[in-house]
Amino acid sequence: MKKVYPVVLTPAKIDIDEGYAVYVPDLEIDTQGFDLADAIYMAREAIGAKGICEQEEGRIIPEPSKEIPKIAENEIMTYVDIDFDEYRHSIDMTAERTNVTLPRYLKRKAEAAGINFSQELQERLRERLNVK
Repeated sequence: MKKVYPVVLTPAKIDIDEGYAVYVPDLEIDTQGFDLADAIYMAREAIGAKGICEQEEGRIIPEPSKEIPKIAENEIMTYVDIDFDEYRHSIDMTAERTNVTLPRYLKRKAEAAGINFSQELQERLRERLNVK
């Protein structure tokens, strides 16, 4: 389920650096970023987290409004897209037991070498699928 939300970015002091305060009016959430790219990334993360929480609580994720938010002269209004299904998959770190079959000699050599089968399989799958 893909949605696009209007987001308001306000230049702000973040720690000792300049950054952006981020507000997502439709979801009434705030976050911040150290620069423009980080602010948009953080907006997407906040929107994703809010949407997943809404679903977990049995509520419907609010629809993006069609109205353009009013902004001050120094603010930036932009849109941030999110695929809630993809976001949910990207943060789901629930471990699932998977049974694999190996030739006996290979299993024994790997055990003798102290190889963690789960870790090795995860690393190879991430590499093969180009996933972090």
